[in-house]
Amino acid sequence: MSIDTKFLNLFIKATENAAIGASKFIGKKNKIAADKSAVDPMRRELNKINMEGTIVIGEGEMDEAPMLYIGEKLGTLNGPKFDIAVDPLEGTKFTANNQPNAFSVLAVANKGELLSAPDTYMEKIAIGTNLPKDLLDIDFGVEKNIKLLADAKSKKVSELNACVLNRPRHEEIIKTLNELNVKINYITDGDIAGVLSVIGENPKNDIYYSTGGGPEGVLAAAALSCYGGQIQGRLVLNDEEKIRAKKLGIKDFKKKYNIDDMVKGDVIFCATGVTNGDLAKGVKDLGNEFEVSTFALHKSKKINKIVTNIYNK
Repeated sequence: MSIDTKFLNLFIKATENAAIGASKFIGKKNKIAADKSAVDPMRRELNKINMEGTIVIGEGEMDEAPMLYIGEKLGTLNGPKFDIAVDPLEGTKFTANNQPNAFSVLAVANKGELLSAPDTYMEKIAIGTNLPKDLLDIDFGVEKNIKLLADAKSKKVSELNACVLNRPRHEEIIKTLNELNVKINYITDGDIAGVLSVIGENPKNDIYYSTGGGPEGVLAAAALSCYGGQIQGRLVLNDEEKIRAKKLGIKDFKKKYNIDDMVKGDVIFCATGVTNGDLAKGVKDLGNEFEVSTFALHKSKKINKIVTNIYNK
């Protein structure tokens, strides 16, 4: 069932208000204050919407206020039932240090159609559009995946670009990519933007290959599904995290989630820039007003646009 398009602007308003809140802490070296200043306005806007929304991807568990926590109910509780994935401030470090690619993001699907992933790590590979379905598999290993991708794109392996989160845990991935002469574009944080660098008309990267956040994996999958991109993820869980995952209904801890497992039907995705980035421009303080830009997608309506709005202070 498709989501009524009237909801798109209401969800955009939620990420815009969150971005404006966070923007007041750009460069102020205070990640926690920036995050809280995004959470409160996002919650306030979502609670105005005529819907029964449930957070399935949030920033923490119920006792970790002021986070938008997994299981929290939002909206007037009158209207359609939605699953909501949120990250009120993706890139708290980027905001605190006035670096690019901080944004406020959410994804919305009909109830039961978004994977509820715990706040743990997820192994991920993501690729762009117009490629054979289920082309790659985490268990194939880096070399086989890269060669399959090169063949599918009619490119030499050395012509491929890979986005990798710069972490010691990726030493083996990096070693293999270097041996294959694949160009690596490193990111320091913010792997939603990293995953989404594989889509668009002239994507910066051919593949994203890293272990990053589970919640970010589902949010990125929401955007990729609007484009016809692909992602595969597998949760990385210790014993304590397995207990939490079980509470969210996850039974198979080794399951590989393809895009259709993470996002089952129609979806809306909104990302509003806090600082300038690859998805949208950052919040501009114009004196008496704020100018905000949002990257907005609505799968069933084939909407893919940048929205710019002005808010009075």
